[in-house]
Amino acid sequence: MKPCETVTKASAGVARLGGSLLLALALLQPAQAGETQIVIGTASSTGVYHITGQAFCRLIEGPCHARPSEGSVANLRDLRHGEVPIALAQSDQQYHAVEGRENFADTGPDDSLRALFSVHSEPFTLVVRREAGIQGFDDLKQRAVNIGNPGSGQRATMLQLMSARGWSLDDFALVNELPADQQSLELCHGNIDAMVYTVGHPDLTIRQAVDLCNAAVVGVEGDFVEALVDDAPYYSLAEIPAGLYYPEQPEVKTFGVRATVVASEATDPDQVYTLVAAVFDNFERFTAFHPAYSVLEPERMIKEGLSAPLHEGALRYYRERGWIEDEANGEENDAADEAETNAETD
Repeated sequence: MKPCETVTKASAGVARLGGSLLLALALLQPAQAGETQIVIGTASSTGVYHITGQAFCRLIEGPCHARPSEGSVANLRDLRHGEVPIALAQSDQQYHAVEGRENFADTGPDDSLRALFSVHSEPFTLVVRREAGIQGFDDLKQRAVNIGNPGSGQRATMLQLMSARGWSLDDFALVNELPADQQSLELCHGNIDAMVYTVGHPDLTIRQAVDLCNAAVVGVEGDFVEALVDDAPYYSLAEIPAGLYYPEQPEVKTFGVRATVVASEATDPDQVYTLVAAVFDNFERFTAFHPAYSVLEPERMIKEGLSAPLHEGALRYYRERGWIEDEANGEENDAADEAETNAETD
C-alpha cells in the first residue's frame, strides 16, 4: 500500500471516529433551557417498538429520545423505579404489572402505573427452518428453540403459552435466550430450529430470516390456545395476512396482544400531553410510519388493551377532543338520568 493511501485511509478513519464522537456528544447534550427531554423506553433496536418510539419523537416538537431496552417487562420495572418516564409494553404485561402477577408477583401490584393509549396488534409469531419439518406448536417438543431474552414480552408470552400446553423448558432439546435482533441469524446458522416473536407485522427480523435462509411462518393453534385466550382479557385470536413475507405464505392463525404506551403516575402530565397530542394531532402522518399502524383508529386506541388507569396528561387531551366525558359531567348526567327515571316511575 502506498504511503499516501495509508494517510488517506487513516484520515478517513479519524473523520469517521470524529463524526461518531460528535454524534455521541450531541446525544449527551442537555435539552435547551426550559425543555426537558422526553425519554421513551422501547425494546430491541430492530423491532417495531423502537420504530414506534422513533415515530413518536419525530412528531414531537422538542427534545425526545427513543431508548432501546430489554423489552416490556424491563420497561414496566424501569417505570416503577423511576428510571424512565414513558415506555411501550405488551398489553398482557401491563395487566400483570397492574395486578402484581407473573413477572411482577414479587413486587406486587403497581398502583402508580398509568396508560396513555394502545398501538398496533402483536400476533405471537412462530418462525421455523423449513428443513426442520415443524408444522405447528406441538412440533417444537424436543427441538432447539429461542424463547427470548429475560425481560422481554415475547419470552413472557411464550412461558404462558407453554404453561397452557402443560410444558416446561425441559420439553425442548435446547433453549436459547437471545434478544430479538439476534435470533434470525441463529436460526439461519442452524443453531436453533425455531424462534418466537410477539411483534407487529411486517417485521424486519422475520423478513431477515425469510430472505437469508428461507424460513417459514407457522400457525399457533389448538384447544390450549383458545383456552388461554378465553381466560385472559389481554389476549385475542389473530391472523398474519397471506403473502406478507413470501408469495406462498398462507394466512397464519395465531393469537396475540396489543402494544401499549404507559407511564408512571409521577410522570410530568405536560410531557404525557405533549406525546399524546403529537400522535393524535398528526394521526395520518403517524400511521404512515409503519404498515402495522395502517388499521389504527383513535377511538379504539384509547380503550383497547389498557388495564391501568389513564394518565392525567392523556385524560386532559382526550377530554379536550371530546373523546372522553369529564367525570364530573358524567356523574351529573347519571344523576339527571336517575332523577328522570324516578319521575317517570312516580
